[in-house]
Amino acid sequence: MRMKNYKELFDGLLKEIERVIVGQREMLEHVIIALLCDSNALLEGNPGLAKTLAIKTLSELMELKFNRIQSTPDLMPSDITGTYIITEEKGKRDFKFQPGPVFANIVLADEINRATPKTQSAMLEAMQEKQVTVGNNTFKLDPPFFVLATQNPIEQEGTYPLPEAQADRFLLKVKLDYPTLDEELKIVDEYSGEIKNRRLKNALTKNQLLTLQGLTRQVPVANDIKKRVVKMIAATRTNKQLIQYGASPRASIGLILAAKARALMKGRNHVSNEDIDAMAFPVLRHRIILNFEAERKGLTTDDAIKELVTKLK
Repeated sequence: MRMKNYKELFDGLLKEIERVIVGQREMLEHVIIALLCDSNALLEGNPGLAKTLAIKTLSELMELKFNRIQSTPDLMPSDITGTYIITEEKGKRDFKFQPGPVFANIVLADEINRATPKTQSAMLEAMQEKQVTVGNNTFKLDPPFFVLATQNPIEQEGTYPLPEAQADRFLLKVKLDYPTLDEELKIVDEYSGEIKNRRLKNALTKNQLLTLQGLTRQVPVANDIKKRVVKMIAATRTNKQLIQYGASPRASIGLILAAKARALMKGRNHVSNEDIDAMAFPVLRHRIILNFEAERKGLTTDDAIKELVTKLK
């Protein structure tokens, strides 16, 4: 398949999603990029911005098994991974493993920062190793496997910030904005009128997605672009004027991979500096911590990333 055809494939997928989701194009593209990189994404936005609906719609279009975990302070690790239950057959009792909701292709961890650190850590092995260990047994998860988590940025009461080790497991942190006036008018028209039965066409199969994940890693990157990425990530550790804690080498790998996926989506056969500039924000914004002086000035992590990207043009 030619690169132009891949662009048409992804344009068709996005067009089908947009029959249900109005606006949020950047968020949709970034979630697809995370899927192509066989990685996880964290969506941060205010309530009512279609985070859950977007992920559920995407899983339907790809015919992937979808499970949703509603995070609450009393959620236990076994509620996610599964547990052993006692079964009785012909008078004989035995322990049988009952898989939890993590055994799916797309797992939506809704409001993940409402779960306790102990429960959040239960996701770590699944996110990184694509497996779950319960007791003495390890269970492999069926590919493809993704955790797409959401969190609310404004409601801090009763929440537990994600530990740095877990935040680092997310390839991207995607921020959602409110829709424009025209988009909101369209949303009101769509969802306050007669209920429509939207029949969505399957745009991508599970096997096609697995093939595309392999192709993503084959997209070539010039050595000067690789050096620029490594210098950019290294700068997050040395720029003490703005950043207290910088990003790990996982950020370098993630930025290159995300740029490759974006190039494939756009129908190009190589990674450009434009791909690096675009993906630097979602790849880095949850991996750096600003110092006190930067926060005092009212700067955001995106402001710090913008400065790094501009300096290393």
